[in-house]
Amino acid sequence: MPSFDIASKVDIQLLDNTINTLRKEIQNRFDFKDSHFQVELNKKDYLITLEVESEMKMKQVIDVLISRAVKQGITASAFDFTKDAYPSGKVVKKEVSVKNGLKQEDAKKLVKFIKDLNLKVQASIMDETVRVTGKKIDDLQTVMSACRTNEQLGFPLQFENMKS
Repeated sequence: MPSFDIASKVDIQLLDNTINTLRKEIQNRFDFKDSHFQVELNKKDYLITLEVESEMKMKQVIDVLISRAVKQGITASAFDFTKDAYPSGKVVKKEVSVKNGLKQEDAKKLVKFIKDLNLKVQASIMDETVRVTGKKIDDLQTVMSACRTNEQLGFPLQFENMKS
């Protein structure tokens, strides 16, 4: 029976390339000349630490981060900007976590969305992925396109391990 897996992963190498291009662009920008800027990527925890002089510059760095990530193929919904920036001495720091892997509640939300499509497919949660099986490949492709176009899910999706 045809099946595929839905996962939510961010390639660490693409993320590292995004951070490196972010550093280069900020260093070359005129409005950041002679100002403090630091960005670090914790590859183990998928955590980006930003450190700049003011809130305004923090917003600019976040905009550049999103635009560079999109150019690398990482969706903007992969970043979690819910933690507020906090002052630390003369600088402002912000920790941005990168969503990696489907959490249990996100997987349940995805399964409910697939079942609401009223197609002849079954969706089951398997660790950090959701496996979708069906008799027709056309139904599976319909599920893929519906998941791609749905903005309400709020997390990036990758489709892998397609078997027919």
